[in-house]
Amino acid sequence: MKKNIRKFAVVPKLPERLLPLKEIANNVWWSWDHDAASLMLRIDRELWDKEDYNPLKVICNTPQARLEELSNDESFLNHMERVYNRLNVYLKSKSWFMNNYPNSIQNEDFNKTKDWFDTHSPESMQKVFAYFSAEFGLTETIPIYSGGLGILAGDHMKSTSDLGVPLCGVGLLYTEGYFRQYLNSDGWQQETYQKNDFFTMPIDLMRDKEGNARKISIEMPDGTLFARIWKVTVGRTVIYLLDSNLSENSPANREITSRLYGGDTEMRIKQEILLGIGGVKALYSLGKIPVVTHMNEGHSAFLALERIRILMEQHSLKFDEAKELVIASNVFTTHTPVPAGNDRFSVDNIKKYFSSYVPKLGISMDEFLKIGEELIDHNDSSKGSNFCMTVLALHLASYSNGVSKLHGKVSRNMWNWMWPDLELEDVPISSITNGVHGRTWISFDMASLLDRYLGPRWIDQPWDGSIWNRVKDIPSTELWHTHERRRERLVAFVRTKLKKQLEHKGATGAELEIANEVLDPSVLTIGFARRFATYKRATLLFEDIDRLTKLLGNKDMPVQIIFAGKAHPKDEDGKEFIKEIFRTAKKTELRRHIVFLEDYDMTIARYLVQGVDVWLNNPRRPLEASGTSGMKVCFNGGLNMSILDGWWDEAYNGDNGWAIGAGEEYDGDGKELAAYQDSVESKAIYQILEEQVIPKFYKRGTDGIPKEWVDMMKNSMMSNCPVYNTNRMVQEYTKRFYLNALDSYEKLSEDDFKGAKELSVWKKKIITSWDRVKIIDVKEPINKELQRDDALSIEAIVDLDKITPEDVTVSVFYGHLDYHGNIVNGKEEIMTVKGQDGSLYSYNGTIKCNNAGKFGYSVRIMADKEELVSRFHFGKIRWEPATK
Repeated sequence: MKKNIRKFAVVPKLPERLLPLKEIANNVWWSWDHDAASLMLRIDRELWDKEDYNPLKVICNTPQARLEELSNDESFLNHMERVYNRLNVYLKSKSWFMNNYPNSIQNEDFNKTKDWFDTHSPESMQKVFAYFSAEFGLTETIPIYSGGLGILAGDHMKSTSDLGVPLCGVGLLYTEGYFRQYLNSDGWQQETYQKNDFFTMPIDLMRDKEGNARKISIEMPDGTLFARIWKVTVGRTVIYLLDSNLSENSPANREITSRLYGGDTEMRIKQEILLGIGGVKALYSLGKIPVVTHMNEGHSAFLALERIRILMEQHSLKFDEAKELVIASNVFTTHTPVPAGNDRFSVDNIKKYFSSYVPKLGISMDEFLKIGEELIDHNDSSKGSNFCMTVLALHLASYSNGVSKLHGKVSRNMWNWMWPDLELEDVPISSITNGVHGRTWISFDMASLLDRYLGPRWIDQPWDGSIWNRVKDIPSTELWHTHERRRERLVAFVRTKLKKQLEHKGATGAELEIANEVLDPSVLTIGFARRFATYKRATLLFEDIDRLTKLLGNKDMPVQIIFAGKAHPKDEDGKEFIKEIFRTAKKTELRRHIVFLEDYDMTIARYLVQGVDVWLNNPRRPLEASGTSGMKVCFNGGLNMSILDGWWDEAYNGDNGWAIGAGEEYDGDGKELAAYQDSVESKAIYQILEEQVIPKFYKRGTDGIPKEWVDMMKNSMMSNCPVYNTNRMVQEYTKRFYLNALDSYEKLSEDDFKGAKELSVWKKKIITSWDRVKIIDVKEPINKELQRDDALSIEAIVDLDKITPEDVTVSVFYGHLDYHGNIVNGKEEIMTVKGQDGSLYSYNGTIKCNNAGKFGYSVRIMADKEELVSRFHFGKIRWEPATK
């Protein structure tokens, strides 16, 4: 018989003088404040390491006698008071108090220092912007992330806190998170999963007034799904996380929040329903009514549907009316240029999970499927279609972006089929390049150096280039020796980590001794650490193993490489890369020069980005959407050596690192082409290392300082740090997207949603008439050969059917012609109405001929209205038809 187990909790008995410790530990602000982290380390250094830098676990597992001892240690108490005071100063901002205590009278102290957001939009401080992500990488203490997407989301939230933007996060709380990695004796990746104990993590269970756990519910095909709501405090902002591991759920539904990216497509659709629909429900249940929502990747795109449903229910709106509100206030960021990286579900799966939901939207299932429809073969509709989350997100968001300039261009090309009549540059996907939260990733040593020479503003205003220009005034000896200390600590960390790896495999004493000899703290150190997707080509350096061996083992100028990273459990090719690195590192002549660190996490990442000299990145262009690990290196004086892909394509300037190749792209498929590309680019890597990197590193002055190398370190910091940080990134999202989305939402909501209702009616009118809208004639100029600064006048006759000139923009699209006769980098000149005859209108326009060359133009009509966030997103366009 199954026994009944009654549960109770035991919390540490902190002496009264140590009570601030709990408040500090419960706010992950400590993870980017060096002084706060060092305070926790002082409690028990061994316990700090053993408990994976989890301050709550350290407090819970510290003997009571030690806690009593600390409560009488004046040095420790002074340290704690200093940290606690700084936390409170950080928290006592106008935006934080208005969001947490909106009805309180503002104390004068809270108005002394204004946040960045407060200075830009003080009237919006009590609004709710919500950022949805399937993963958040805040600290290793909360292991609910897998890689770059989660780390970016975590850094996004930290900068949100720094800037005072009223943005909260929404995600899932995974029982097991992502897998832990270890390699067997043959170097093959093995996966294990560890249970997360939520009650020893810096998260709080949300409770109602009676003390019961706050829950939301969603109707699923197999019954009602319940989920608890948890809260993570991130400085001055919060992230709400949903957990389905509840006794009232079915066994299958309890597993929904078991693993990040685990299970099959059935599990994935359940997770994404919980994240999107459940996430919106959670916000409403907490009284947090989102006016702007940001979808970090397509995983959360169902949120748009739930926002529409709630608006319909609460305000008696029709589907099309509520949809206009959501489209106008929805932001979508796509992160992958790889088609397989976009989630797709079968039509049958969608019907199974949404058959009871769709009627609440007042539309048919066919209409619903159309919103996310993507043909399996874009050239043959008979092969059927899937429901694509990226398509859903793009259809229901007026603001969409890639995560670097190059990725924006790639994304516009990928999704151009959704707007077939638009020119590529007009596809409504822009770009905001990623960044990193500098204070999270910079070492204590480097931060202290910057404090001395740059002042505190590098922390408060990391986007200000004038501050970073002071890096050139840092004495080269100080900058170099600071970096050297971090390399020494990296080597010590690697040796300790490697020894633990060998012990786990049952290594002999002799083998363990080797761990104490790997790497050299004075040698040029290269880092390569990332997700082991095949396009990232982790083994490209091994194309010519003899040349690499000679390069690494040069007695006068040796080199060493540290690898780390995980392959997806189902990625056999990625695992083969790891196995190859592992076996190569075991070779006698290389074992002191190459190391693979298992179980890549934020701890390993920090040591690497803070200690390596060169960060190597060699993906197949243009498959790296952005990449952020190399940005973290810049804050620590490391240099990048990378293919011109992602962020490096726009950051490289010739003096701040090295470019592999010149941005070539190898069109076509097949192993032969891939092998050729690998051969060319691996040779380029060897050549750059042999002719530039290694000689520059070892070229020392009489003072032992590599002056040219340090100059490049300074150039890297000055050019990259003020640009590739999440404070600048969040500012961009706020100014370009969030505030404009808020403005559109409020305008459409005024007067009982008059704007949304009128926009919905207008769109229906346009759609009804659009097939009959056409360009009847464009009158050619007599003389087509013009001189510079001449004006080319154009007249067009258009038939607008039942719509009016107020409903459209008629323009001339013109520009240089390429070899194939296509307009490149086109511009638009708006035409004006000159006459009317029934539904026929004559328009005139003028092109100013400022440059010489071969040009072309075409007249187009686009449906347009002031209330539209983007006429390109609406996408109703009619071009002058081509003549036979």
